[in-house]
Amino acid sequence: MKIHPTAIVAANARLEEGVEIGPYSIIGPEVKIGKNTTIGPHTVIDNYTQIGEGCKILQFCSIGAPPQDLKFGGEKTGVIIGNFNTIREYVSIHRATTADTGMTVMGDHNLLMAYVHVAHNCQLGNHVIVANSTGLAGHVHVEDYAIISPLSGVHQFCRIGEHAMIGGASAVVKDIPPYTIANGNRATLFGLNLIGLQRRNFPESSIAALKHAYRIIFRSDLLLEEALVKAQEDVEECPEKRHFIDFIQKSKRSICR
Repeated sequence: MKIHPTAIVAANARLEEGVEIGPYSIIGPEVKIGKNTTIGPHTVIDNYTQIGEGCKILQFCSIGAPPQDLKFGGEKTGVIIGNFNTIREYVSIHRATTADTGMTVMGDHNLLMAYVHVAHNCQLGNHVIVANSTGLAGHVHVEDYAIISPLSGVHQFCRIGEHAMIGGASAVVKDIPPYTIANGNRATLFGLNLIGLQRRNFPESSIAALKHAYRIIFRSDLLLEEALVKAQEDVEECPEKRHFIDFIQKSKRSICR
């Protein structure tokens, strides 16, 4: 381990081999940091935070601070961050309230660019990119490979589906279905994320099925419930079609249209 002499590390923090702590950083009690993770200068890792291996956390970040929720009473909640994540300058990630899992969670291989805020109880999957100055309110769920462009805001309890892309300066107040592109204030759908799907080597049959399902659900004159039934019956079966329909059916905030 390489711990700068100006850093402050709590006695019961657990740091694995290869961890580096930069100047003037503070590591709080009961923090766990996996091997080969680097913490830049002037960063605060607060109580009960767990960080995996191979992460790069740059300067002036705040991870594990109490949530900005007036109902929070100091309960023992935390933040769990997976492996090989990059967290850039001035990112803030807040610990959870006791609602649902009691944890703010981020998976593996994610990139949070400068000035991103991840609020309490958020759940981020793997390979997610959240660009500069974007804010995720409490309880937001972001699935794998989603991309949220700069200066966007996501309302609490919204869900962002996998392989979805949200354009810059968007205000997301409803769920964004997987495999789609959304943009605007308030965000609206602009079709499927076809370039993203092709770059991820999705089978042509799956892309064709998603196109068919999208046309039925979002371009027909059917009511949503009717369109979902028709898409289930008429569209060729594949995992992507099933997830697309399931995501919409399980929406509690309603779907961006």
